[in-house]
Amino acid sequence: MNKNMTTVKDPELHAKVKKTTEKISENMHIIANEPSLAFYRIQEHVRKVIPLIVDRRAEVVQLQQDLQGKCYDMEYAIGAVKDIEAADDSLKNVQELLKNAIFLKQQLKYVESRRPKRDSNSSVYKRLSAHITLDLPDLTDFSGVVRETTNRVEHMMSQARNSNSNINNNSTGTASTTGAGPTELQRSYTTLH
Repeated sequence: MNKNMTTVKDPELHAKVKKTTEKISENMHIIANEPSLAFYRIQEHVRKVIPLIVDRRAEVVQLQQDLQGKCYDMEYAIGAVKDIEAADDSLKNVQELLKNAIFLKQQLKYVESRRPKRDSNSSVYKRLSAHITLDLPDLTDFSGVVRETTNRVEHMMSQARNSNSNINNNSTGTASTTGAGPTELQRSYTTLH
């Protein structure tokens, strides 16, 4: 019986069996390789797409942080505007005080302009020495001489001022008072320089 089965030579049957076994083999091959092929395609897709997704995600995170910072700035600005609106009364008080200060300054200026000008209390020497700063060495021998010279110059300057004011006050003026003042003033000028 076995011999009969193996010896049957039907070409049509042989072609159908061959075709069927090829189809079964092909299907088995596809079924066996399909998951690995699918995983390969998934891996390929992931490798292409993941870097772009990571970049986009980092960009979205950065945009979210920027947006959150801008929201904080906006809230801070709104709070500042509300505080300014609340400070309206204080600003009006400051404005009134500034107006009063300007008005008082103008009044003082007007009073000073109407007041007759007087000679300043300080001498020319004092006014000049206030602007000059010198670092002189310690000269104990000259301190008394310098002090005495300073007192003399101030005394002569005050006499010259008094004589000039007397001349201005007395329109007739005497020659004796005018002769002493300017010559002493001239002498003190030459001795200082």
